[in-house]
Amino acid sequence: MKVFKYVLIRVLMWVLTVWIGVTLIFLIPRLMPSDPVQNMIMMMEHQAGPMPAEEREAMIAQMRMQFGLDESLWGQYTFFITNGVLRLDFGPSLMNFPTPARDIIFRNLPYTFGLMLTSLILAWTIGNIIGLRAGFRKNRLSSKIMESIAIFIYPIPVFIVALFFQIILGFMLGIFPLTAIIFGDPWSAQWISGLLRAAAMPLMSLFVVGIGWWIISMKSLSMATAQEDFVMFARYRGINEGVIGRKYVFRNTILPQVTMLGLQMGAVFGGSVIVENVFSFPGVGRLMVAAVGASDYNMIMGSATISILAVTTATLIVDLILPFIDPRVRRS
Repeated sequence: MKVFKYVLIRVLMWVLTVWIGVTLIFLIPRLMPSDPVQNMIMMMEHQAGPMPAEEREAMIAQMRMQFGLDESLWGQYTFFITNGVLRLDFGPSLMNFPTPARDIIFRNLPYTFGLMLTSLILAWTIGNIIGLRAGFRKNRLSSKIMESIAIFIYPIPVFIVALFFQIILGFMLGIFPLTAIIFGDPWSAQWISGLLRAAAMPLMSLFVVGIGWWIISMKSLSMATAQEDFVMFARYRGINEGVIGRKYVFRNTILPQVTMLGLQMGAVFGGSVIVENVFSFPGVGRLMVAAVGASDYNMIMGSATISILAVTTATLIVDLILPFIDPRVRRS
């Protein structure tokens, strides 16, 4: 019964979070001063020349009806919930008409989540190992140096780190391309090589920014755990310090870090949006910024909605797994 209640609360929180997120995503583009249909007409006139006023008004009315913008705000919202959120059908992209926005998003989504998950797993794993050493053996010089480095890099904004790598590794040394360039058929040797080179600096930027937090948090947890009675008793029994660190301190401090792993998903996605635009990496973050510039309602709502669903679902999965690995959560 307790497990059922725990799962039910987490699922209801997931539903509430998704609903609030998609509602804000629906409303925010409509508060923007620009009009997507007017932008499309201006682009058409820029390429083909101005059109007569009557034809222009008729085309505007037809396009508004085609994109569902002639409906009331409530009508647009219900259509968005039933089709966009439940069926992931967001209609055609206004800036890539008539290509469906969903097709473009799903084409870019693997790049974003590959970048996110790789950087998050690497930062979480290495950061926890370093943080455990820095906290459990806090008096060693190497531990103090690692802690100082983590404190230094933690508050640095991700775009500063990205620009640093772009200037040093891309412009001055020429090790990696300044912007992402990926050629070849998917999964060919040329495509994989280009993807690895293009993703190197965005990945390093997210990794450097993320690892500072994991080192600091793990150090604090391991320092507190090392003073617990059961750890002191193990020392009095003469158990090896390495065994105490692995079996007593690590096992008790890693569980809160698993919880934080789910909570950090949103922060890593926000960082991914920034680095994708700095390095022109072909992910959802870059797509969202381009859609905002073009007032592409369908693309904005589609990319944000799918991102919200993916990030919140990943967090929900971590929350549901936690009771099976932490007996304290099961007992509570």
